[in-house]
Amino acid sequence: MSIRNIAIIAHVDHGKTTLVDQMFRQAGVFRENQAVEERVMDSNPLEKERGITILAKNTAVTWGDTKINIVDTPGHADFGGEVERILRMVDGVVLLVDAAEGPMPQTRFVTRKALELGLLPLVVVNKVDRPDARVHEVHDEVLELFMDLEADDEQLDAPFLYASGRDGWASHDAEAQTDDLAALFETIIDHFPAPDVDPEGPFQLLVSTLDYSTYVGRIAVGRIERGRVSVGDRVALLPLGEAGRVEDSTTADYARVMKLYTFQGLDRIDVQEASAGDIVALAGLEGVEIGKTATDPEHLDRLRGIAVEEPTLSVDFTVNNSPFAGQSGKFVTTRQVRDRLFKELERNVALRVEETDQPDTFTVHGRGELHLTILMETMRREGYEFQVSRPRVLTRQGEDGLQEPYEEAVVEVPSDMVGTVIEKMGPRKAEMVGMKPMGDSGTTRLRFHVPARGLFGYRSEFLTDTRGEGILHHTFSEWGPWAGPLRGRSRGVLVADRQGVAVGFALFNLQERSTMFVRPGDPVYTGMIVGENVRQDDMDVNVTKEKKLTNMRTTSSDENIKLEPPRQITLELALEFIEDDELIEVTPGGMRLRKRILDVNQRRKAGKRRVQG
Repeated sequence: MSIRNIAIIAHVDHGKTTLVDQMFRQAGVFRENQAVEERVMDSNPLEKERGITILAKNTAVTWGDTKINIVDTPGHADFGGEVERILRMVDGVVLLVDAAEGPMPQTRFVTRKALELGLLPLVVVNKVDRPDARVHEVHDEVLELFMDLEADDEQLDAPFLYASGRDGWASHDAEAQTDDLAALFETIIDHFPAPDVDPEGPFQLLVSTLDYSTYVGRIAVGRIERGRVSVGDRVALLPLGEAGRVEDSTTADYARVMKLYTFQGLDRIDVQEASAGDIVALAGLEGVEIGKTATDPEHLDRLRGIAVEEPTLSVDFTVNNSPFAGQSGKFVTTRQVRDRLFKELERNVALRVEETDQPDTFTVHGRGELHLTILMETMRREGYEFQVSRPRVLTRQGEDGLQEPYEEAVVEVPSDMVGTVIEKMGPRKAEMVGMKPMGDSGTTRLRFHVPARGLFGYRSEFLTDTRGEGILHHTFSEWGPWAGPLRGRSRGVLVADRQGVAVGFALFNLQERSTMFVRPGDPVYTGMIVGENVRQDDMDVNVTKEKKLTNMRTTSSDENIKLEPPRQITLELALEFIEDDELIEVTPGGMRLRKRILDVNQRRKAGKRRVQG
């Protein structure tokens, strides 16, 4: 049976995982009467909730006498580490582009990675049945993107298909609808080459991703580049380093293959032997890491490792030391938080963790806010308690001085709101590099070149300014000169001045001059942030104050209290909202915002020292 190894890459929400669902159905992965949920490849609970792909996943379908190994990749640039490592396993990429939105920032990011590796693209213009589809314009935009990314002649000659992933059809003609995805399967088989591997040489495999099973332990996933492997074979695991022959055999770890799997549909299939070109999973290799090479013990040849772009943001993880610490979490100690962070490094190649001089504090570097918040949310659900600081951009010294990361931000808003967006992006040191109307839809697309710092805290403000109608996407563009100081949050906060339980009477008197974060009955403590002030200054308040009881009974004194719903605090909103002197307390029971220094008097003294210093 011949093999094709492909990855499906796309921007967020362009229909990638839905298309894979239909490929499963039409390739016979599911029984006719089998109940199948939507976006079946998004198996992680966070993926189901957010409707995005976070982890790269392997699957396979059979069409005719060809096995097609498929890797479903994340579309968000924050998970670029997932994309960069799995592209080493494939020979081509199916680039999915929305027929209305066209190429977006993350489309550019993943396409650049694929073209740099010399992979052949196949372009699928998806959602052509949308009423606002711009099929021919998007076709030209994709070709412009390929030219911008310096694609070679063979890559520029990529075939185009037009599809509706939701309805399960693909066609070579934008105007002609078909009945199925046969055109897609046949183009994949005809356009992409079979794996360029050596089936007769000694065994060699690059570990591209990791999985874990409670029965067999850590599982290494990768493509066999050379030879074949069988259950029970003895293999050598080479340390990370330069490609080529490893002379010192003592640096390698030796193990036996306990289990061998290939992929078919949603399942891992137990096999006794696999050969070059196939994507497999090996169990029994202790100490395996992403980027290591597994080889025949007599031929210690190391493959080129996996290069991942450097992180651009960092946050501090601190052990929870608030008055409510330990009330809802199972894992609250320094050792437990440290072990969990370092364990994450085994699978999350784009992450960095550093121990600091400060007690109980670890600095975590990531690719973006979403990359870091997914880690925080995962740990929270596992029962960990910790505190998180405000994100900081990482800087470096360039030839012309200090440099910081810049983002390409694409904003799509109703045309009458363009002025508001431009006005708000100006103080954030953003430079507008493009503006064009989007057909007859009444929307305009703006492109900005903006420091990553400039987007902190902007998303919630952006949604308010555009009444929820705007779309904002951004991705790392390049390192550029330090943009200078930027204005932070324009409003202060309300800080609880004592411990207790929030009372409706107190909140009613405060809500006229603030937006509250707590509701009646919520426990609060000294130094906890309970609301956002309408003024620039912070204000210490008593949210536990109860109404004084008297024997007077009048209409005005006993009027009903009507409270506005409090603002729901999510991790993304909290990271954008807090300042340098504040922390997010993350627990399985929920999230709270707090000041670093809880005591009112000590906080005032620290503020005076900062002003004088």
